[in-house]
Amino acid sequence: MLTVNNTAAPIFIQIKENIKDDIMCGVYSANELIISTTQIAKLYSVNPATAMKSVSLLQDEGIVYKKRGIGMCVAEGAKDMIIAERTKRFYENSVSEIITEAKKLNIKKQDLLKIISEVRDYD
Repeated sequence: MLTVNNTAAPIFIQIKENIKDDIMCGVYSANELIISTTQIAKLYSVNPATAMKSVSLLQDEGIVYKKRGIGMCVAEGAKDMIIAERTKRFYENSVSEIITEAKKLNIKKQDLLKIISEVRDYD
């Protein structure tokens, strides 16, 4: 289900990312209709133009496509595209930040790997 996060990102970006989350988690499958812009506007209490902007960005990215007279549907391969994009962002941002901070703290590579491998919630 869609939720708004308390981030600095504009609401239309948050909505777009939440729809991507739903695609990744299987809420929406390939060729299935996503939530309508009218429903988005009501759910978030935003202007319909804001809702449309979110969906338009998804369409521009090739994540959804317009099914004439029906609505917006999830594109074939959308889940894989989202995973690839987020994996790249994870490596470029989060992993780089962890490595940079570990170097500042003089944490050796083997110690960092050990710490990561010992994280309980990750198998």
